[in-house]
Amino acid sequence: MNYDTALKTFLRHGREMLRALTGVSVERWLNVELPEVRNRRVDLLGETANGRLVHIELQSTNDPAMALRMLEYCVAIYRRYSRFPEQIVLYVGEAPLRMAGGFSGPHLWFECRVVDIRELDGDRLLQSERLEDNVIAVLARLRDERAAVKQILVRIAAGDPGERADALTGFLILAGLRQLSELIVREVRQVPLLDDIMDHPVLGREFRRGREQGKEEGRQEGELAVLLRLTEKRFGLVPVALRERLANMSVSELDAVALRLLDARSVEELLN
Repeated sequence: MNYDTALKTFLRHGREMLRALTGVSVERWLNVELPEVRNRRVDLLGETANGRLVHIELQSTNDPAMALRMLEYCVAIYRRYSRFPEQIVLYVGEAPLRMAGGFSGPHLWFECRVVDIRELDGDRLLQSERLEDNVIAVLARLRDERAAVKQILVRIAAGDPGERADALTGFLILAGLRQLSELIVREVRQVPLLDDIMDHPVLGREFRRGREQGKEEGRQEGELAVLLRLTEKRFGLVPVALRERLANMSVSELDAVALRLLDARSVEELLN
């Protein structure tokens, strides 16, 4: 499970977060496999009660070609469903948002919404009756991060016993994007029901794996952002294909690429 898998799971079952983004409620989630697009799987495509399509794409890094990708998705969705979707790029990264939501050319104009999740009211999400909304709040704007973490942990502990470990693991992964994993681990020991998860031979292993993955997600995002800036400074705009390959690399792989950056004569040499 990585951050987008965890976040998509929480978004599908939450309510308040979707209303904050779109102003509507999604009645069902559609098959997201699309024809004739290089990256054919959209993150979330939902349909409202009146047939309105809502496409949400999750992004943790600033991609200068994001608007072009969204146009490709828009056309593919229209071909399949004969309806244009409302499109939202939900940015969850730590670096400041720098992506444009549109572009124009001769006889062409396109725009989608780009929303920094930190602009959304995390305290409002904490008030939702849905645990999924509560967990997502860790990425949004919060008055008191520590108090929010405690509140979310209490909600997880009060939930279905069979779902606590998965919820806690997902919470850790998302919190890794905000460098809050260690705070969560410290606070878990203050919640007796969750403390039992830490000591369970199976669930404890999954929790620790989620903790490490959350930390890894945060480190990977930071490494990627620095590497992209250095690459652009040396070679100019980084091609979309290379950005996508780098985004799927681990921290150690990104470190290796960064070392090659010192001697590489072109962007293409970085991955050889």
